[in-house]
Amino acid sequence: MAADAAASPGPLPITDGAPPPPAVATAGTPAAAPGSADPPGHRTESAALAATAERARPARLAAGGATWRGLLFLLLNLPLGLVGFVFVTTMLALGVGLAVTVIGLPVLAVGLWVCRGFGAVERARARWLLGLRIPAPSRPPRRRVDGLGATFAALGDPVAWRHALYLFIRLPWSIISFVAALVLVTVGWVVLPWATRALVAVDRAMIRGLLSPSESVERRIRELEGDRGTLVDSAAADLRRIERDLHDGAQARLVTLAMGLGMAKEKLADDPHAAAQMVAEAHGEAKLALQELRDLARGINPAILTDRGLPAALVSLAARCTVPTRAAVTLDSRPAAAVETMLYFAASELLTNISKHSRAEAATVELRRVDGGATLVLEVGDNGVGGVDPRGGSGIAGLTERVDAVDGTLVVDSPPGGPTLVSVTVPWRESTELVEPARR
Repeated sequence: MAADAAASPGPLPITDGAPPPPAVATAGTPAAAPGSADPPGHRTESAALAATAERARPARLAAGGATWRGLLFLLLNLPLGLVGFVFVTTMLALGVGLAVTVIGLPVLAVGLWVCRGFGAVERARARWLLGLRIPAPSRPPRRRVDGLGATFAALGDPVAWRHALYLFIRLPWSIISFVAALVLVTVGWVVLPWATRALVAVDRAMIRGLLSPSESVERRIRELEGDRGTLVDSAAADLRRIERDLHDGAQARLVTLAMGLGMAKEKLADDPHAAAQMVAEAHGEAKLALQELRDLARGINPAILTDRGLPAALVSLAARCTVPTRAAVTLDSRPAAAVETMLYFAASELLTNISKHSRAEAATVELRRVDGGATLVLEVGDNGVGGVDPRGGSGIAGLTERVDAVDGTLVVDSPPGGPTLVSVTVPWRESTELVEPARR
């Protein structure tokens, strides 16, 4: 007990003006250095805080390249937004104000064309600074029109109007984003990456919503471009077929006819009987050549289709088919020439396939309008063996491309064992051309 009392002395009295007693070092606590004003625990805590501050200082300034590019994008918003807003408001004011004169509408048309240029600049800026890749919208179709026609075509461009709307509503957000970027640069280093990302997200949404192409319109353009290519290829194939048929068919028979008539002319004086036989053979060749020319003309543009329309032409096809065919056609007016021709050759191809491959005993051809007259449907069926595969080289694939060229669809229902039904559906388009009777 005495030892414990000696080892633990009681508190020492402190008199006024006397210095404090020296600190006693205990285990695990370093003694204060002579001349030090702070106790050891306080100095250890200060050192820890200083080290933490040193580690945190670079973290405040650490920002990736994407953050700095986004910050540059935000700072450029104000000057570019101001230029775009001034241009759009001036263009609209001049165009609408001068609409009663001759130059008002052209001013609007030119202004909308320039708005497309502004949109291209904004998409390029977003691609370079934000990594946002927005494909350029398709250009309006080139129409061979002059004057007011071209002006109205430019005024009807929806893409240009969306670009003008983007430039018009851009200025308020440009001011907000510019001020926010300045604040972040000066006092907002801690939240710079997150705030920049949030502000840039608004710009991304505006660019995607107003400067990107419409998916449905672009898909329709791609379909039309594909249909145009199909039509061009089909026309080229038809020209090659006509040339081949003329060269191998009618031309060869006409050459034989000319040679036979020449030989008959030489034998006319010496052997009239042989000459008469040669003339008879040449007469037969002339008939065959005439028939081939008629068949070739029917393959180009059938006279019955031109003179009497699609109902009579389909009845004629059904009558010439080797399989007994019933035709039921209900039309009160003629469709457009392109639709009419396509349906005729579709029916001809399908009936030819029935004659060659179906082993059917009966076939049907039906043509009618459905959906209140908005759709034209051609159905060709048979009771044959079925099993038609559109991808099996039966000619259905090529026929499908022809149907697609007029915005139609072709559906084949042909289970093994039959029956087979092929449906061709196309939008109804009224004929706008006056059809002249064919010269006989």
